[in-house]
Amino acid sequence: GRAGPRRSAPPLRVLWITPLRALASDTAASLQAPVRELGLNWTVELRTGDTSAALRARQRERLPTVLITTPESLSLQLSYADARERLGSVECVIVDEWHELLGTKRGVQTELALARLRTWNPALQTWGLSATLGNIDEAMDVLLGVGADGRRVPGRMIRGYMPKGIEVVTLCPRDVERFPWAGHLGMKLLDDVIAAIERARSTLLFTNTRSQAELWFQGILRARPDLIGQIALHHGSLDRELRGRVEAMIGDGRLRCVVCTSSLDLGVDFTPVDQVIQVGSPKGVARLMQRAGRSGHQPGAVSRILCVPTHAFELVEFAAARDAIAAGRIESRLHPDRPLDVLVQHLVTVALGGGFTRDALYAEVRRTRAFAGLTPDEWGWCIDFVTRGGPALELYPQFARVVERDGRFVVESNRVARLHRLSIGTITSDTAMTVRTVRGSKLGTIEESFIARLHPGERFVFAGRVLELARVHEMTAYVRRVAQSVGRVPRWQGGRMPLSSELAEAVRAKLLTYADHVAAGDAQTGGPDEIEFAAVRPLIALQAEWSIVPGPDDLLIETSQSREGHHLFVFPFEGRLVHEGLAPLVAYRISRRRPISISVSATDYGFEMLS
Repeated sequence: GRAGPRRSAPPLRVLWITPLRALASDTAASLQAPVRELGLNWTVELRTGDTSAALRARQRERLPTVLITTPESLSLQLSYADARERLGSVECVIVDEWHELLGTKRGVQTELALARLRTWNPALQTWGLSATLGNIDEAMDVLLGVGADGRRVPGRMIRGYMPKGIEVVTLCPRDVERFPWAGHLGMKLLDDVIAAIERARSTLLFTNTRSQAELWFQGILRARPDLIGQIALHHGSLDRELRGRVEAMIGDGRLRCVVCTSSLDLGVDFTPVDQVIQVGSPKGVARLMQRAGRSGHQPGAVSRILCVPTHAFELVEFAAARDAIAAGRIESRLHPDRPLDVLVQHLVTVALGGGFTRDALYAEVRRTRAFAGLTPDEWGWCIDFVTRGGPALELYPQFARVVERDGRFVVESNRVARLHRLSIGTITSDTAMTVRTVRGSKLGTIEESFIARLHPGERFVFAGRVLELARVHEMTAYVRRVAQSVGRVPRWQGGRMPLSSELAEAVRAKLLTYADHVAAGDAQTGGPDEIEFAAVRPLIALQAEWSIVPGPDDLLIETSQSREGHHLFVFPFEGRLVHEGLAPLVAYRISRRRPISISVSATDYGFEMLS
């Protein structure tokens, strides 16, 4: 969108960087209102992956006064030869939801882009907006970068002191012994969730994965067909027009419920939303707080979130998350140190955007926190890699992307320029295929690896409907809608969310507390989590009777035997990613001691070895 007369508008002054496309649209609408009311002749526009070709072409001629963009789109702007002429007028940069970028390579990409803008305008003002972050001081230092003398750049912290109340309520199963002890869907509580939706005016129902969102959307509509038109689906693989319509309908209060993923859990202000439901463990304290904040989105209002367990042990996780919120134990985001792959990509971007000299860009790059300790040898390796592919790839001419001309490094190949601009960014995913109906309307994108497993005529669930694959042509899957209610559910590569260290620590502490209450014969804890304790008490008692309940400093190892073989269960409670690394390492070391075949599997709580 845009605001104000375009011809008389000042050139680009304000750059607003946001990690999410949905958040960008909401920010644009929020900025356009005061611009109109103040009578400013400013233009406000978006530049994200969703921006139309017509608007992108217009922005190539002239950028708006305020540009709302993402790290990837900003890097793309830096890759054009006239980048300094177009972006050198920027006076202020606002980085929204900085905590979401800080611990990722997207954050490093943002740091490098900011260093480039500060070279062009040393007086550039930088604002960071953040919440739900444990290391807020470090976050400020990283955003502001390093001075020419190698010291931290002083900044000012501005905090709001109005306390924000967060109420975490758990939807407990009626009979925990009949409730699943494993799984991730939570459909056993579908009727209770529908009842909660009916009691509220407007609900956001968060799931942890896109596949889970598709299944819950289908499940609610099968149980209550009368809600058709009052319930919608929202996740990052849906077409931007579909997502835009859903966001507009939420803002207007026309929807009773939106089943969504993290595509809506950042900063989007949907005032009509009065209830948030979290299906399954949030896997992190900050994420639960962030999603809870989508309700009660006014100063002084209490944010309330209804937590729906998908298996019995998640009752303990919800109680532990409540303790962590009360104690202020929020996850810190660890800042990446010298990710050379991001730097190599940035070198090609800058070489495209007018070129660079070796020493000047080295000094500029070292003014970021990520590369403040970059050594001359590492810098030389990066230069060598972009100019000839390094010693490993020097025989392949396509890796000689940058050439040196009279001491200046530039890109001369149009093919290299085109391929680089298509691949700018640090988000990894499988190759995406467009999903279209046979009549031509676009539904979104889906990973190629999933479509490759389907044959024409097979059905799958996508965009809240059951589709039949008609044919695949030139990276597009053509589909038709069918009346059946069952189909295969896509899996996305990014659909794994590990337990955070803070929540894992809180879970271990809560388990020990519950074990002490069971040993003392308490019927309830008397605290705010007595509902969860009453529900899981039989399970804790059974665990204590058959084995032990591990404490914060304990490592529980259990063994059993079945028809499949001998099982070894190890419970570090350190999250899926740690366990997926530990399990094969332990199996490998055991196999070095004696000949043995071992199968491994991992969850957020531990890992199993089977022989």
